Amino acid sequence: MRNTRDTQLLFDLSKPGRRAARLPACDVPESAIEDLLPTTAVAAAPPALPEVPEPQIIRHYLNLSTLNMSVDTHFYPLGSCTMKYNPKRNERAAAMPGFADLHPLQPAETIQGMLHVLYEMQQYLSEISGLPACSLQPAAGAHGEYAALLVAAAYFRDIGQAAQRVKVLAPDNSHGTNPASAVMAGFNTVTVKTRSNGGVDMEDFYKKLDDNIAVFMITNPNTVGIFEPNMREIADAVHAKGGLVYLDGANMNAILGVTRPGDFGADMQHYNPHKTFSGPHGGGGPGAGPICVTETLAKYLPSPIVTKDESGKYALAYDRPSSIGRVRSFFGNVGVLLRAYCYIRTHGPDGLRRVSENAVLNANYLLSKVKHILPVPQGDRCMHEFVASGSKLKAERGVAAMDLAKRLLDFGYHAPTVYFPLTVPEAIMVEPTETESKETLDAFAETLFRITGEDPELLHEAPHSTAISRPDEVAAARNPMLCCRVD
Repeated sequence: MRNTRDTQLLFDLSKPGRRAARLPACDVPESAIEDLLPTTAVAAAPPALPEVPEPQIIRHYLNLSTLNMSVDTHFYPLGSCTMKYNPKRNERAAAMPGFADLHPLQPAETIQGMLHVLYEMQQYLSEISGLPACSLQPAAGAHGEYAALLVAAAYFRDIGQAAQRVKVLAPDNSHGTNPASAVMAGFNTVTVKTRSNGGVDMEDFYKKLDDNIAVFMITNPNTVGIFEPNMREIADAVHAKGGLVYLDGANMNAILGVTRPGDFGADMQHYNPHKTFSGPHGGGGPGAGPICVTETLAKYLPSPIVTKDESGKYALAYDRPSSIGRVRSFFGNVGVLLRAYCYIRTHGPDGLRRVSENAVLNANYLLSKVKHILPVPQGDRCMHEFVASGSKLKAERGVAAMDLAKRLLDFGYHAPTVYFPLTVPEAIMVEPTETESKETLDAFAETLFRITGEDPELLHEAPHSTAISRPDEVAAARNPMLCCRVD
């Protein structure tokens, strides 16, 4: 039962004179606003805000919230994004007054508890990655990529090779942020082909590997859910040419406690702690993208980093002459880092390994359930996710991957990622995550079976149960309607 009246725009619900609160009389001497603020900061008239009573405001936002999908309300098999359930205990811990009420400009001696946690977080992330130096400052995964490439650029400047090291290699199934980050950091991006099994095409790799190599960027496990079989050979070849290997850590949730990027040849990596560990994800909210690097690259990491002296006192170290400097205001999004810290401490080393083992088990179970209706070009085994192809379904019944994704919404499932990576036609990328039960996976598979047998015309018009069915996404991007009204 939907309340559609109260989900109208608050401006449409507004009536002059209605209000949600009344302020008490001012108990200090009043002053004209012009005496308190410069004239450039004073508006000519009050903003035209909606006038709505409190009950209607509550109903408006509460009813809007029920239209949302989230990991707390739905199964969310969004491949590559790892939308898994996040324990509420971590939310409560991060909201404790001793953390939440700190001010970022407080002196270090007054925030020793926070610095203690962040120092340990640096150590944990270094141990998990096999890379001894860590910066917690970057504010998102792509930001971490960019910061790490700035570290690489600083390193090559320092050794006098900046003019030579201009090329970044990235596989054609990499995340789009990889080439984008490389270009932003001043490098040229060259795409390396991948083979039908999802691994790097070694012939094309060697053809494009030369003395101009700065960084080889690779996601491992990669975006089709395969652990790169030639990882060690690739790393050795890049290092032999004097280049660096960057590990896109988006899929670390598949290898926690099983293997470490530093052990298979990576020189740098970022984490998505909200994906691999715990924290809010999506909706444009705060993220974090810590990076870990080798000892050789440590001095170039963003400043500050948390240090600990012999007396056990913690500090933020700014005096680091080779550092690329600050890449984020203050110290990054510590609320996300706190949630991830709690997740790591809760699981411990053995528990983190079980997280990855269960993620891989769930993905392989679901793959085995659906491969006969949605073929998986990369084979019968995967890591934490797999990419099926809807090509056969489209050829035989005229049903596209987008039709399948839209119809799933009618059954209460968030759609998988579709049309990525581009190397798989009609790609349907599924990541069930380790937090889902066998019963949920069985129900999801049965729903896919049902949808693939439905009338194509029904699917072309799906979804049928949502407030908005199929918006014109191109028009929405090019001509956004920003509903801010000034009467």
